[in-house]
Amino acid sequence: MKSFIQNIEDRIKKNIRIDKIEILDNTHKHIKHKSLKKNQFHLTLKIESEELRLLSKLDAHKKIMKILSEELKNQIHALEIKIK
Repeated sequence: MKSFIQNIEDRIKKNIRIDKIEILDNTHKHIKHKSLKKNQFHLTLKIESEELRLLSKLDAHKKIMKILSEELKNQIHALEIKIK
């Protein structure tokens, strides 16, 4: 069975031409936060993509957020996106 992180990577690669992607799970940094719910992730996406670079920063972020819309409802508490 694939991990949650691997599923995120697969969904992004399926919808966007990616040169390189790195997904960091920063959940451990937020363990003591009162707002952190069990099974919710704090993620950082580092993406190299010509397709995303051609878009405005706002449009690139919207595209990623749309791809991950279901995960953002229940499983992702915070998402930091870095596009190169």
